[in-house]
Amino acid sequence: EPPAWAPGPAQAAALLEEAADLLVLHRDFAAAVERCEAGCDSLGPGPGPGHERCLFLTSFAEVKCSLCVVGIQALAEMNRWREVLSWVLQYYHVPEQLPPKVLELCILLYSKVREPQVMLEVGSSWLRDHANQSLPEYGSLLELYLVHVLLPLGRFEGAEELVRGCDVFGSEQQLAFLGTICESRCQWARQEETRSAAEEQQDPVAETVLGALSQKLLTMLTLLRRALRSMSNHFYLLPYKKMLLATFLLYLVVVRLDPASPTSLPFIYKLVQLFRQAWAAVLSPIHRPPIRD
Repeated sequence: EPPAWAPGPAQAAALLEEAADLLVLHRDFAAAVERCEAGCDSLGPGPGPGHERCLFLTSFAEVKCSLCVVGIQALAEMNRWREVLSWVLQYYHVPEQLPPKVLELCILLYSKVREPQVMLEVGSSWLRDHANQSLPEYGSLLELYLVHVLLPLGRFEGAEELVRGCDVFGSEQQLAFLGTICESRCQWARQEETRSAAEEQQDPVAETVLGALSQKLLTMLTLLRRALRSMSNHFYLLPYKKMLLATFLLYLVVVRLDPASPTSLPFIYKLVQLFRQAWAAVLSPIHRPPIRD
């Protein structure tokens, strides 16, 4: 039977167990993050008097670290990895105080999502801290930082400086790391040359495509101008006055006069004759548009 919750690590440990169950068994990631936050808040700034009542972990630091590890995994499952670093630092405040396990998880996470620059300053601050250099995990974290942060970002000089200034590595390990850095630098240079050559090849192709498109557009505009000129010449020759007069007479006959009345027949006859003359003028060879090449 789980113990009753109490302030301090005992309550945090209970919340940790619940958060782990929500993460692994129930796949309720949002609720797992909430339990981790509640557990970290219950711990406060440091170990409290209830520290000896913790049944799951034996130290204040381990409880807090485990809560953060579960929270990081839950945030990553929800694709909220951008919030991970700020979420962790709200409980540890400065990068130098991050536990090795938490730092390792953050480096791997941001390397996997191809955002290693997020951990650039954080990892450098942690590795340069003298208190952290005495930890047994220091060597493995330095190697992880080199491989997943500095080298992918092309920070070769910083990587060499960090390796040479590290007292944890022996001479053979330093030479091995320096060789890895040199190989990565050469590979980076080859990739830059390949990228530059590809860009140079794309520029003439783009210019050729743009030139062809410009030529086609110019040809289309020329044809459109010729068509508009031909239409304007054709409509200019039409008998506008006769057409307007016929329209006016049609208005008088339909609106003002009664077509059934005998007095309207002369006007209708004149209107028909006028329409015939206008129609013959429109369809005559003189008013047809000239054919051009």
